[in-house]
Amino acid sequence: MSNIIKLIVSIIICQMAGVIGTIFTADSISGWYTGLTKPDFNPPNWIFGPVWILLYLMMGVSLFLVWREDLKNAVVKKAFYIFMVQLLFNTLWSIVFFGFQSISSALIIIIVLWLLIIYTILNFLKISRTSGILLIPYLLWVTFAVILNFFIFKLN
Repeated sequence: MSNIIKLIVSIIICQMAGVIGTIFTADSISGWYTGLTKPDFNPPNWIFGPVWILLYLMMGVSLFLVWREDLKNAVVKKAFYIFMVQLLFNTLWSIVFFGFQSISSALIIIIVLWLLIIYTILNFLKISRTSGILLIPYLLWVTFAVILNFFIFKLN
């Protein structure tokens, strides 16, 4: 598979996580989520879409930088699979928080996600410094999301 195809597929895989999340989020944003008590530092709803689109793009490029290396290499293969697991947890958070409307379960999932992102970064750095660095904004945003999820849990 050519590198350009790998790049496109990597970006699509990450953006699809966002699309799946949106399916579970859309109805809750104007309904259930509106009724929750949120902390003062809760950003406006419109900011989440653009931020996630950019983060998923950066995640896709990061994944590509690893995937373009040989997946037959055990270190590359491990990093690739770790990324996929964290992406699954990323998607699962939206399903649980917005779809199942379970703030406490979502808090547990996002903490696991945060740990998986760190583990992914550490593994990606072994393969490509740039791929690891591209995930730092994602880690920072999820760090903020953990705090936000915790306060929403506490307030509700």
